[in-house]
Amino acid sequence: MLKYIIRRLAMLVIVVIGVTLVTFTMIHLAPGDPAELMAIARYGLENLSEEDIERIRVAEGLDAPIFIQYLRWLGHTVTGDLGRSLVTADPVQEEILLKLPATFQLALAALVVSLLVAVPAGIISAVKQHSPLDYLTMTGALLGVSMPNFCLGLLLILFFAVKLGWFPVYGYGGLSHMILPAITLGTGMAAITTRLTRSSMLNVLRQDYITAARSKGLSEGQLIFSHALKNSFIPVITIVGLQIGHLLEGTVIVESIFAWPGLGKLLVDSIFARDFSMIQGCALLFAVLFVLINLLVDISYVYLDPQIRYEKES
Repeated sequence: MLKYIIRRLAMLVIVVIGVTLVTFTMIHLAPGDPAELMAIARYGLENLSEEDIERIRVAEGLDAPIFIQYLRWLGHTVTGDLGRSLVTADPVQEEILLKLPATFQLALAALVVSLLVAVPAGIISAVKQHSPLDYLTMTGALLGVSMPNFCLGLLLILFFAVKLGWFPVYGYGGLSHMILPAITLGTGMAAITTRLTRSSMLNVLRQDYITAARSKGLSEGQLIFSHALKNSFIPVITIVGLQIGHLLEGTVIVESIFAWPGLGKLLVDSIFARDFSMIQGCALLFAVLFVLINLLVDISYVYLDPQIRYEKES
């Protein structure tokens, strides 16, 4: 297990460096002058001169080749310095840490919503295969997979916030502010997890040891919760781990729709403002979180299935 974790951490470093290189290159190849944006943020558009732009370009090292700029930025990043926002001039890491709790709250709420719906629905659908309840569950899962987040979010706002007035339209506050964004973000994940839970449970229920346990007189409840459920959870945990990464990506759209003050909205605002430093910092954080979540998912396999041994070379 230790060797496996070390190998995965080494791969994590390679993946993160690759993400930073691609992100840095794409941002700097996009139209626009970072030095000009920084000068506008500091001096204002009316008092701006070419001398101010050139002075900032030299002071910030923006006159160097892109590869040299990347190496400098990477060196600062290793020490925990992600630079300063071109718009607010505040440290990027402080802005990110300020917005991070709101994103984690929304992602966690969406995960809870999806699991509370998906796991029971998938189990019941598998146990009641080919019943009207099974067909109804799969139809709902199909609609959930097909519905884009931005469309579902707007429909929920229109019906539950505007028409019925049950929840706030936008903003960050108590539980009432979180319900609609969490449902919007968690619906797609719930649909995928429901279908996978049903498929995995059906596969386990057809195994010989389940047949033997049933022949011993065990009830269906004992078969499901004592024998089938744990063994069917490995693929479910895999997709849940991957979906957690996609939840963080989905916050970009959902937070913009509901004006939720998290990393997603920060990233969108930074893109519109051409705040290169903030975009790079957010992209780096998303990449690190995604890889770490996948590592934790892989480690969890050994506790669900003792037959898995990571010390063996694949």
